[in-house]
Amino acid sequence: MSGVFTVTEATPEDGDAVGEIHAESWQAVYAKFFSPEFAAEAVRHRRGKWRGVLLENRDTVMLGALDGRPLAYTYFGASPARPEYAEIFGCYAHPDGWGTGVANALMAATLRRIGEQGFGRVHLWTLRDTAQSRRFYRKIGFTESGAVRGHDFGDGNPIDQVEYALILLRPPRSPGPAAR
Repeated sequence: MSGVFTVTEATPEDGDAVGEIHAESWQAVYAKFFSPEFAAEAVRHRRGKWRGVLLENRDTVMLGALDGRPLAYTYFGASPARPEYAEIFGCYAHPDGWGTGVANALMAATLRRIGEQGFGRVHLWTLRDTAQSRRFYRKIGFTESGAVRGHDFGDGNPIDQVEYALILLRPPRSPGPAAR
């Protein structure tokens, strides 16, 4: 696919775009795991929550666009479970962006930013039964760690997630002033 990819850090003004990406992607991939009523409420919640999350300015949200249209986002910060790791809490692409390369461009920029923030390792969790996302993470270079956890999305029925991890290649440090 040809086009111009841009990746920026999301601001509160991007809340509606991030919410739309999250809601549409979540509905396309995750809704089948839940009752129709729960899924509809989950989509509504994801569509409306992002302006507030972005106002908190607690973690980093990166927004990927193709030809100016936001189509993917990542949400990451320090891992609460692994102090030496960054954790990607969410990586979603709007179904209209699937196969365009926008998610690849976004993930490359995300991993660079994580490295710039001083992390040499990153991990994430994804549903065991979402083959498309698991293939995407493997293609990027992530490997399964072997860890599995049940995650309750709020309906009281935990769904298995698998962990993926990646060691980032850090650029060599520039040498300091020559010793005399």
